Amino acid sequence: MTELIYPQMPEHSLVVLIGPSGAGKSTIARTWPASQVLSLDALREVVSDDAGDQDATGDAVAALHLLLEARMRRRLFTVVDATNVTRSAREPLIAAAQRNDMLPIAVMVATLGSVCIERQGPRPANRTVPEDVVVKQHQAMVASHRTLKAEGFSEIVFSDSLYRLLPFLERLSETRQADLGLDGSVGLGDLNLVSRVFGEEILPLWQWKPGSNVADGDRVAEIRLGQQYLTLALRTDVDGEGDVGFDVLVPCPHDDECTGRAWVPAYSVTCLFRALNGDLDDDEDIVCTAHGPNNGDDQDDDLEAQDLEVIHG
Repeated sequence: MTELIYPQMPEHSLVVLIGPSGAGKSTIARTWPASQVLSLDALREVVSDDAGDQDATGDAVAALHLLLEARMRRRLFTVVDATNVTRSAREPLIAAAQRNDMLPIAVMVATLGSVCIERQGPRPANRTVPEDVVVKQHQAMVASHRTLKAEGFSEIVFSDSLYRLLPFLERLSETRQADLGLDGSVGLGDLNLVSRVFGEEILPLWQWKPGSNVADGDRVAEIRLGQQYLTLALRTDVDGEGDVGFDVLVPCPHDDECTGRAWVPAYSVTCLFRALNGDLDDDEDIVCTAHGPNNGDDQDDDLEAQDLEVIHG
């Protein structure tokens, strides 16, 4: 039998995951690089903007077959992440592999039916599969085990016999080492903290602004796309105990014509969205360099003191 455990399955393989909804197929699929995985849910979302839109399944299957054929022609290792519990779903996959001299491997994700049903609970409504459907899928998977060899699969294995954790961690480790520059490359360098706080997607828009003095000597950056932008400051001692974080520049909540600069902490990309959308314009954590903290109680006290001064002369 062909070696199926780590370091890898045969290079020219088509891996067909077989199991009911909730079995854990996508968890296993994610142990391979995303470029090698054809996910029916993901393609359903591509064609309809909704991974749970069952009406889009036909188009998603057509897209999957088109992409599969292209990968098989190039003899690229590929994983198909779908239930694949019926012979009619598996036949075109096997045919594509055989046409291109690829090794079709069936991986049975034989999770208990009760567990598959239980896992439907936390899922979004559009991704929840009815219990009776899950039961039928599970029964179909069990029945299929007797026919898989006759259908044309070269190998049939159960997912719990695979050694996928080690290669998965190895790939994550290599990515992390590259990010840190520990593999001899430049890595993310001074963008590492930015990536951790705001996510990798923000990196192409991020620009440090050397020499800027808008943050009283702290390092300044800008996120810009077209006419919209945000200014951020890297704070290296946000709590007096050496903790590092970011502030984002917002309008002064005290005075529309304020000549100072108002900053509010930015803990995640959600904070950046809210800052640009104006949702943080009156946040209680804003500190203005001219007016101080945005403390409503202090402002009320100041106004009360001014009123008393007027009354008493």
